[in-house]
Amino acid sequence: MSESSSIAGAAAYMNAVIERLTQVAANQTSAIDCAADAVAKTIMNDGMVYILGTGHSHMLAEEGHYRAGGLAAVCPVLIGALMLHENSIASGTFERVSGLAPAIFQRYGLTSRDMLFVFSNSGVNAVPVEAALYARSLGMTVAAVCSMAYAAQIPAGKAGMKLADAADIVLDNGGIPGDALIPIGDGLRAGPLSTIGGAFLLNAILVEAAQRMVARSHNPPVIVSANMPGANEHNAPLIARYQPRNPHL
Repeated sequence: MSESSSIAGAAAYMNAVIERLTQVAANQTSAIDCAADAVAKTIMNDGMVYILGTGHSHMLAEEGHYRAGGLAAVCPVLIGALMLHENSIASGTFERVSGLAPAIFQRYGLTSRDMLFVFSNSGVNAVPVEAALYARSLGMTVAAVCSMAYAAQIPAGKAGMKLADAADIVLDNGGIPGDALIPIGDGLRAGPLSTIGGAFLLNAILVEAAQRMVARSHNPPVIVSANMPGANEHNAPLIARYQPRNPHL
């Protein structure tokens, strides 16, 4: 978009986001292909697609959950202590604590036919890395979404490795170290990308997976917006099917 002097900062941010999403679309084709195929196969095999993120990345788990146009087989992994609404400062400490992964997943009943997406912009904190390793130890396919440029500039945390090293499929959200895109003076930057980039990738993958299921003569469990005609009749059987494996439905 063209810049206007009245909203120069907003325009700079929107231009930067558009540029980076365009790069993501061009550069992540192979990873999207692999992730979408894994999602389609998981759901066709009656598996669940779990999504975990800590801190702000937990919003990506909710992005995939019970979303109009999303897939009912997607389940968020939501642990209050690792999110922001209870205590933001504490959550930043907890996501660096080693050894929490088995307890985090206790209520979800993971099986080898399921898969896990892990969103972590920096890709180095203990919980996301160990969650990926734990899921893989159960035979699950793990897809990681992070900023590879960010991860490259900071050391691994207590897990001893980075998220990209712990996953089967790695997607780069196109972000930069520190996440914020736009310099605003005094060495400060504003305008994060990670949530937008993560949602962009996740929804692209889910759409591709749905289309692949259709191509394989399998009805994708797509949720219809509750305000659309016939939505309740369409969604009720999907909720009944997946609710026993999704404690958030």
